[in-house]
Amino acid sequence: MDVLKTVTAEFNLKEEHAQNIVTLLDEGNTIPFIARYRKELTGHIDDQVLREFADRLTYLRNLEQRKEEVSRIIAEQGKLTDEITEALANAVTLTEVEDIYRPYKQKKKTRATVAMAKGLTPLAELIIAQEIKEGKPEDYAREYINEELGVKNEKEALAGACDIIAEWVSDNAELRKKLRNIYMRNGEISSKLLKSEEEESKVYEMYDDYQEPVGEIKSHRVLALNRGEKEGFLRVKVAIDKDFGGRVCMASYVKQGSIFTPLVEAAAQDGYERLIAPSIEREIRSSLTESANEQAIKMFEVNLRPLLMQPPMRDKVTLGWDPAFRTGCKLAVVDETGKVLDKTVIYPTQPQNKVEEGKAVVRKLIAKYGVEVISIGNGTASKESEIIVADLVKEYNGKVTYMVVSEAGASVYSASKLGAEEFPDYDVSERSAVSIARRLQDPLAELIKIDPKSIGVGQYQHDMPENRLDSVLKGVMEDCVNKVGADLNTASVQLLSYIAGINSGIAKNIVAYREEHGKFKTRKELLKVSKLGEKAFTQCAGFLRVPGAKNILDNTGVHPESYDGTQKLLQLFGYSDADVRDGKLGDLNDKIKSFGVKKVCEFTGLGEITLNDITAELLKPGRDVRDALPKPMLRTDVMDIADLVPGMKIKGTVRNVIDFGAFIDIGVHQDGLVHISEISDRFIRHPSEVLKVGDVVEATVISVDVRKKRIGLSLKQKPIIKK
Repeated sequence: MDVLKTVTAEFNLKEEHAQNIVTLLDEGNTIPFIARYRKELTGHIDDQVLREFADRLTYLRNLEQRKEEVSRIIAEQGKLTDEITEALANAVTLTEVEDIYRPYKQKKKTRATVAMAKGLTPLAELIIAQEIKEGKPEDYAREYINEELGVKNEKEALAGACDIIAEWVSDNAELRKKLRNIYMRNGEISSKLLKSEEEESKVYEMYDDYQEPVGEIKSHRVLALNRGEKEGFLRVKVAIDKDFGGRVCMASYVKQGSIFTPLVEAAAQDGYERLIAPSIEREIRSSLTESANEQAIKMFEVNLRPLLMQPPMRDKVTLGWDPAFRTGCKLAVVDETGKVLDKTVIYPTQPQNKVEEGKAVVRKLIAKYGVEVISIGNGTASKESEIIVADLVKEYNGKVTYMVVSEAGASVYSASKLGAEEFPDYDVSERSAVSIARRLQDPLAELIKIDPKSIGVGQYQHDMPENRLDSVLKGVMEDCVNKVGADLNTASVQLLSYIAGINSGIAKNIVAYREEHGKFKTRKELLKVSKLGEKAFTQCAGFLRVPGAKNILDNTGVHPESYDGTQKLLQLFGYSDADVRDGKLGDLNDKIKSFGVKKVCEFTGLGEITLNDITAELLKPGRDVRDALPKPMLRTDVMDIADLVPGMKIKGTVRNVIDFGAFIDIGVHQDGLVHISEISDRFIRHPSEVLKVGDVVEATVISVDVRKKRIGLSLKQKPIIKK
């Protein structure tokens, strides 16, 4: 297999671009750097596609390496033929390679290996040839009786020979491939509920006497079946008709008219039932699980990206409210930069119910620090806290607003080593209140401190392969951090460690240098940081901003390698650094078009795509890409699920997108569910085609079950209302 040609075709790229991407990756360049600063070489491939490309490249290279290993091992046994070599060359998955290798793999003790040790291989070869048409099988088996080897009679000889044939059938790579395809096309996955009297089993009631074609089952149902089986509530099987499977095996081996034909038929059926069927069932279950895991991980990725990229609530003094009952609600006031100004505890909820005392404390904090927005965590006692806050903010006629934010992961951060290092004198709940305030002010800067699996998006995160999930989610965090960039003089160690080319050690060195020498004045000063060499500088420099730097380009996404070309561009049209700083380049695009894009590129030495990127940066130096996104919804009033009636129109924010729909926060503590069938008037294959986390939508309430706390919503123009 030509790996380069394969990835070129699969990703529909020009071969030149694919080769450049491979070279850039092999040279150790990071995905964010390649995506942002090597667009001419890659054909403007975005970071998500680049990560998929890198994953596929790694898989194909591993596949080729495994083919070479298998070929070498078989050759060492003196059994490598042209047919095996061709089969290995044509194999496109690791499973196919392992099927080819199976007959030559050193096996553990099996019925077949025991029979071979007894000298019964020649008899098995005689039987499977099926050339003898007269006599009885026992007549030919008699000469293989050997008391010393443990073959006592003709019956044992024939049984051993048939065990060998059954294993040969099982080891047939082409046959296994054919049966695997049959299982995928015609197989059924079924489940039976066990322990049905136990309360926990009710979750899996829909999977009692359940069956569905293997080729049609959805990813979330595969994961549900797996979890139910793991917890001991379900028995799950994948099967096709065993007689049909046996006939497929016989068709490859049975020749009619021989005295050995019935023995070969029985051996083929045994090979299928005892060896092939259980093995392929495991493979199919594994394949379904792998696909379901990848889909679930993809949904984590789809949900995490917009969550991290939520617009920051800039320049607002914020009060973080960590709600609770018995232990009281912890409050923390942070200034516009996230610095903690004050913290305290109030007890407005049960059992103390000191509502007025709590309100008085909050009023004092608002007056003392100029609090403009209150950020309430959505955990225990959130609804009770929201009612109190909604009543309180009415006194300020819209000058103070509030928002309920997801506190998923706040407790994880608070109890972490990082939380303890950041706030050594605070207890866990006080750290949570600070985190809840900050995640409204700057979601990205706060959420990157938390293990992405704990952020509360996606499903079945604890069932996913940990390394794969971590790799994908950390890739998303890296992409988001680099898309936004970081202030070199204020960014935390955690934020810096996600910048391209910077690991946690270098991030700590940057902060240590900053603390010792004061603020960075230029990007080039980074080269003075311990262990940050030219290669790391090349990768990271464009993503780090230096506000107030003498060179205005140090506060933009323009990479230092393009500074000369950028200065030539400004000089060409008579602009100064002051014009850039003062935003006086409004006609730059028109001047470039008039002069001619190609001529500008020739004069400056910049590529056309790079020129476009630099122009965008010059027009809005120091911009934050998140500012172009819709702002979060702030509230001044509160509703209860009992206030909802079918047919009501209500605004909400998408909190989680899953395979069968989306959950929407409509401000009643309980998220409403929009089933995939209620998302759009047109046909969609997946909710993510229409919705993403953070979207503000207007929904229609179509059903309310107060007792079960279930809310059905619709985004259709004319939904069916369930009265």
